[in-house]
Parts: sequence; C-alpha cells; structure tokens
Amino acid sequence: MGQAGGPQFSPDRSWFWDGAAWQPAVSADGAWRWNGHTWVRTGGLSRTWIVLIAAAVVVLLSGATVFAATWIAINRFQGPLPVSSGSPLPTASVPHTSIPCDQLEHTQVHYHAFLQILNQGDSVLIPTNVGRKVGCYYWLHMHTNESGIIHVESPSDRTFTLGDFFDVWSDWGGKAQLLDGKHVSTLTLASGQKLAAYVDLDDGGGAQAYSGDPRSIVLRNHEIITLEITPPATNPPPAFSWPSGF
Repeated sequence: MGQAGGPQFSPDRSWFWDGAAWQPAVSADGAWRWNGHTWVRTGGLSRTWIVLIAAAVVVLLSGATVFAATWIAINRFQGPLPVSSGSPLPTASVPHTSIPCDQLEHTQVHYHAFLQILNQGDSVLIPTNVGRKVGCYYWLHMHTNESGIIHVESPSDRTFTLGDFFDVWSDWGGKAQLLDGKHVSTLTLASGQKLAAYVDLDDGGGAQAYSGDPRSIVLRNHEIITLEITPPATNPPPAFSWPSGF
C-alpha cells in the first residue's frame, strides 16, 4: 500500500497508516495533502472556496430570475413577448403592386380596356370585383356585371400595362396571378402548350399577334387583349363589342 520504509496509503490516497491507526491524508478543506513527511497544497480549490463560488452562483441566478420576472411584467404592459427563436417569425404581407388603393374612384383619367383569357378554347372567368374592396379602389379595377372590362381610373396620366393589372389582381386577392411564358393567372402551361397574345386596338385592323412579353402590353382605351393557351388556337380570337356608355 506504500513504499518500503515509508507510510502506507489507502488505494485512493485519502488515508495513511501512522503505525497505530489510519489517519486522513487530506485536510478537511481539501487544500492540503499529507505526502508522508509533510503537508503540501493539493493545487485544487478548497472547500471554503467551493462554498464561496457556489454562493456567488446562487446570487447570480437569483438576480437573473428577478430581472426576468421584472422584464416580463414590464412587457405585459408594453406589448406581446417576442416569439421564441424556435418559432418562425411572422412576416409582413409584401405588396405585389405599387399602384395605390384609394378610398374613392378617380375621374381625372378614366378609360377602359378589355381582357379575355382562353384555355384550350374555353373562356377563363376573371372575377368582376378585381381591384375593389370596401373603401379600397385600385387605379386599375373591374366592376360587377362587366366581365373582362378593366377600368383605368387614375388621378394622373401615366402608362399602365397588362402586367400592372395582374399585379393589382395579385395584391387584391392575396394570391399571385402570374403572366409569363409558362403561366397565365393561376394556370400553368403543360408540356407542348404555348401562350399566344393578341391585341385589337379597335381601329378596324382586327386582332394582331403580340410577340413580346405580354406583361408589357400597354393598356389603351377600347383595346381588346386576348391571352390564349394553345393548342388548339382560336384565330381570330372571339370578338367583343363594347356596351353602350363605354
């Protein structure tokens, strides 16, 4: 248990044999150890220090608890608590259009264009209240019982495009209404299908194929716009006659 001629220690060296009885080899505070000849420092923390450190930790934790309780109490009066980092933060609604929604309709600039959408020869319904809510009138909107007729009612003379109308449609309904080579409104073109666009300026020239980006079609008075998912193709597009008063 020990070296020949030297003191005998227990296996964990916590006790030593003094020739008559087992004696503690470590001081009560754990700071000193008997090496068989003299007491030497263990190099570790004494029990006194351990007690002091533990007390300090308790004080810090108590202070943190008081701070947290105070913070919660204050925020109960000031507003809701922040969302936990483990939960997704709510995101603000991102507008699809820069065109305003005003409380009243404008009359400074007022004209009309017509839009029809065909999907393999069948007409696609466009809501007739697009761009209108209670106390909300976008500068581009439609009216009840006037299917397909876009009202352009703006306080200033500026250029509006078919893309602007689709953006208003998206913002008004809260659902993206796309217009590109693969989408028309919420329709997605299948393999082998194509989008054909026609513009009739109501000048006697009839519907003319539009080869550019359909979003860039400028809205003009009495213009008739046809978006058609083909095949089959309906050419010329269905005719439209403007109602009296337009």
